[in-house]
Amino acid sequence: MSSTASKPNFPAHVFTPPTDVASQARMFVAETATWFSANALRIVVALAVGAVLVAALLFVQKLAQRLCRDNAALVDWKTIVGRVASKTSFWFLVVVAARLVDGYADTPPLLDKTIGFLFTVALTFQAAVWLRELTLGFVEHRAGMTDQDHGALASATGIIRFLVSFTLFSLALVLVLGNLGVNVTGLVAGLGVGGIAIGLAAQGIFKDLFAALAIIFDRPFRKGDSIKWNGISGNIEAIGLKTTRIRAVTGEQVVVGNAYMLEKELFNLARLDRRRMILSLGVTYYTSEDVCDRIPDMLRTLVAAVPKCKVVRVGMIGFGDSSLDYELQFDVASSNYNEVFDARSQVCLGILRAFNQAGIEFAFPTQTTITADPSGRGIMPYPEATPHQDETIAATDAPASPDRETSDETAP
Repeated sequence: MSSTASKPNFPAHVFTPPTDVASQARMFVAETATWFSANALRIVVALAVGAVLVAALLFVQKLAQRLCRDNAALVDWKTIVGRVASKTSFWFLVVVAARLVDGYADTPPLLDKTIGFLFTVALTFQAAVWLRELTLGFVEHRAGMTDQDHGALASATGIIRFLVSFTLFSLALVLVLGNLGVNVTGLVAGLGVGGIAIGLAAQGIFKDLFAALAIIFDRPFRKGDSIKWNGISGNIEAIGLKTTRIRAVTGEQVVVGNAYMLEKELFNLARLDRRRMILSLGVTYYTSEDVCDRIPDMLRTLVAAVPKCKVVRVGMIGFGDSSLDYELQFDVASSNYNEVFDARSQVCLGILRAFNQAGIEFAFPTQTTITADPSGRGIMPYPEATPHQDETIAATDAPASPDRETSDETAP
């Protein structure tokens, strides 16, 4: 039985590490020298063709970069293509050119395997770089971000860049090691266990991170938008990896977790093209039928006189406890709340002025008490005075005469 271990058989495309470095080096030098002496013309032609290929690839790279500068303000597909082209390594272009002319130059087997191995490594890592730029560009494109302003989700995109880079380059490393003949089963299992441990330890952070991704792709709001959420009204001040900051209209800053923020109903007031105002008013029951019938037309005229205001509906809606109730609904064609507030104020002042001029009284809570006898007939709540009682009261309240005052003073 032979004591020497059998040599493993690797596929032809797999690079086999040398067992004896010195002998392999001498073999490589000898084969290369023989190849140079026997194929000098082919080598020169191959080098010339390779140089032309590298120059052509560099030209294509520069052209792609120039095209993306025409609209560099926005992250669109031209910008993404330019970024991908700019991340193409010069040495990758050299290896690609060498691989293309390898067959024409009739390279020796060992040199051919070396070029093939270098091409595989360069292509694997270059593909990881391209995929990273494509992924990040797609994320920024969906988020509507610009190259000059990454403040909206800068921290979120930073962690996304780290996660995407780690994942892609880990896969590239596994592929390269597998091409070298290394058993990567244990490495893949270790990466899987490590990923599960990290996910369990940072599940709260990842929950808010995925919520940030939902904000990127769904875009329910952006930085600077006016929103109303969970009883809070204000402007979006900052969107981060874990939290969103809202500057409330009352002045304070409200910090909310991204995941918790998306769990509740949110009103985006920045995307309004109009705001609807509803006014309720009541007039007294003593208002005549003709006047009540004219009130809706009066309100329509008043609203039409205010800029950017349009009546939706107006009319009498019911009978209140102490008023005849009307409702006025009108739209203000503006997303600026200050303009909406001023328009509503003008409408209210116009209604007050028109009702005063027409003698129409606004109703306010009143109550009338009627006293009745056992039969149900209305009676006065106090007894009526008789004519004799009226004369007696009048005589009592009348001032005394001067003669009577004199006689009273001289009486003993």
